[in-house]
Amino acid sequence: MSDSLWYDTPAVKWQEGLPLGNGRIGAVVMSGNTEEIWRLSESTFWSGQPEPGSLNDDGKEALSEIRSRYFQNDYAGGKRLAEKYLQPPKKNFGTNLTVANVHLQFDHDTPVHGLHRSLCLDTAIATTTYTSNGHHYCRETWASRPQQVLISKFSTNAPEGVSFTLSIEGENGDFTVDISTENTLEFDAHAVEVIHSDGNCGVYGHGLISVNTSAGGSVIRQKNTLRVSNSSWALVTLAVNTDFGQNGDTWRSLAELQLRKSLDKSYEQLKEEHIKDHQSLYRRVSINLGDTPRASRPVNERRSYFQAEVGYHNDPDLFALIFQYGRYLTIAGSREDSPLPLHLQGLWNDGEANRMNWSCDYHLDINTQMNYFPTEITNLGDCQQPLMRYIKSLAEAGKSTAARLYGCPGWVAHVFSNVWGFTDPGWETSWGLNVTGGLWLATHMIEHYEYTLDPEFLAHQAYPVLKQSAEFFLQYMVVDPRNGFLVTGPSVSPENSFFPTTATVEEQHLSLAPTIDIILIRNLFEFCIYAANEMKADEDFVQKLRYALPLLPPFRIGKKGQLQEWLEDYAEAQPDHRHMSHTIALCRSDQITTRSTPALAEATRITLENRQDRADLEDIEFTAALFGLNFARLDDSERAFKQVGHLIGELCFDNLLSYSKPGVAGAETNIFVIDGNFGVTAVVADMLLRSSMHEIDLLPALPSAWPTGFVKGLRARRNIQVDLEWKNGRLITAKLLTFSPGTITLYYARHSRKIVLNANHVVQLDSSLQVISYLGMDGDGMADVIKH
Repeated sequence: MSDSLWYDTPAVKWQEGLPLGNGRIGAVVMSGNTEEIWRLSESTFWSGQPEPGSLNDDGKEALSEIRSRYFQNDYAGGKRLAEKYLQPPKKNFGTNLTVANVHLQFDHDTPVHGLHRSLCLDTAIATTTYTSNGHHYCRETWASRPQQVLISKFSTNAPEGVSFTLSIEGENGDFTVDISTENTLEFDAHAVEVIHSDGNCGVYGHGLISVNTSAGGSVIRQKNTLRVSNSSWALVTLAVNTDFGQNGDTWRSLAELQLRKSLDKSYEQLKEEHIKDHQSLYRRVSINLGDTPRASRPVNERRSYFQAEVGYHNDPDLFALIFQYGRYLTIAGSREDSPLPLHLQGLWNDGEANRMNWSCDYHLDINTQMNYFPTEITNLGDCQQPLMRYIKSLAEAGKSTAARLYGCPGWVAHVFSNVWGFTDPGWETSWGLNVTGGLWLATHMIEHYEYTLDPEFLAHQAYPVLKQSAEFFLQYMVVDPRNGFLVTGPSVSPENSFFPTTATVEEQHLSLAPTIDIILIRNLFEFCIYAANEMKADEDFVQKLRYALPLLPPFRIGKKGQLQEWLEDYAEAQPDHRHMSHTIALCRSDQITTRSTPALAEATRITLENRQDRADLEDIEFTAALFGLNFARLDDSERAFKQVGHLIGELCFDNLLSYSKPGVAGAETNIFVIDGNFGVTAVVADMLLRSSMHEIDLLPALPSAWPTGFVKGLRARRNIQVDLEWKNGRLITAKLLTFSPGTITLYYARHSRKIVLNANHVVQLDSSLQVISYLGMDGDGMADVIKH
């Protein structure tokens, strides 16, 4: 399998650059014949500032009156009151910003030939090679996590052939550059902008860029640039930090310390440390979906063929590449010690979202969640730790909103958040009153526990946060007198709208108990009951949850045969809408499955088909991924495969980063949104392996285009690692590494088998799920195998 993105043409724009990252510092490398630009980002470089909630205490008194309007089907009246009491003004919310652009201008007396630029996913190194005047030139760049710096080496076999000019410039007004020493630039940045904040508030950044050369080479300062001449190699090292979360000015000395520690080591040592660190995660999973001659061609050329072919069948290796690319981006963007999780653009930033009403923030109604959809299943669970810490901080901040706005204990967060603890609704109720946005994000704590069965994580991280969320919803929800159900609201089904009746001409967004709310709350209550029982705690609290669970509204099937998105069978005002949040009951939960709830699974299929039948479908990156995830859960391998192919061929730039199309949600151009990359990796993984706490499906949605292949190192719930090999569309062997005791039922084709698991054992099965061997990882021991 190929494990690199490579091109034989220069990168002349951001959408052709190659992304690097160490979990905090990111760079998109745009490499050309004589010029290279690094678009530098840093996860904590945010505009905005912490601010108290901008809604007063009137909301909790008004909530009863607002709900009474909806009980009377007075949607217009309910909307007016919600806008009055639950719609805050926009203040200094902020956004993640690009730190700077580093420019490198290379000297060549003769034309450049044979340009080859690549990103090796296995080593996380971007390389550019070419020849000039018969000599070979090479540039290697990577983001070192061990050293917390960006490193690049330029070398040649031409005598004294490396000469270039290095400069750096900011994109924000408050940016200064100075010469620290003869071979070092010093820069100061301030994260300010005027679209998402007042142009004055934001974090401060400080960085250094050092250049060292071979003997005989020289570095000369020219104003605010460094001029390198007549060297056989040059090493550029960049360090940058911000004052985010810091007290005093000691943080400013970090860059100098990081540079000094890096330069104390040889280039070979630095490179070896970096590769070892990256591969400790990346090499946990290997995959082969089939070989193709096109694997040796440039990615942009492969995509052009891909787009032209019906069915996407002729390049299976490109599917494996996009799968591993998502894993690479996770490792590059979200390490165990990263200060923040992945935002709308991951760790990177093309600047487009910041120039409009969007923001590089934490969208809580699909985007941030999808960033972490593939993390557990693709054996990168430790990369979720920044998200776990962020959820904990969000829960702490959300206590104020819960108390002020709703008069409830616990915590709540809505449609989006930032690094400043924003948990109030968004500044338009039509999309801002998503009362389960924070809960949806917190379900990743449930997922992390289900994959690891870590009792310490459950007791000290997950359960305290989830219990407080459950306490909020227990008090926030009320009984709807019309039907006797416990309902949320006013709330939105992200970010969709409806007509209350066929006679209504004004579309509405707010209602009581949209389906997404009930899915998430049911999942929350059930898990809290499970967790409390595991810890033998909170009996009274568990009784409250047990009482509330049967009062939650059930799923409903509408008159078109679809899974209802709202409690009532409203007419969709936007049947072409990009969001399909209610389908997470199938694709991100086991509340709907083909095996246990076939009628609801079929209703979900109809929902998907109704969306796809629309010629004006809002066809963007996360929508394609959602289609793919749902079709995979419906065992519809060919449709899931088609969505993956569609995303690669039509919803990615040439650097394979996913985007949202113009015209959707106000986008003026193709805007980089990274969730499609993680979503597509999750789809491929789900096509090969599906798990719940009780069941594992092997190759549930294997398409005809991948008849022979293997995957090693995927993870299943209950702390199990899975290797699969298949040939001619049929499972050959499955190997399960079981790290915790328990019981699981395996399914493949028409076969099923229940297995009692022992900790630290390996079970190997054939295509009929007959056990070939079941041994302790030390080679001893057996476990009971029960035919089911």
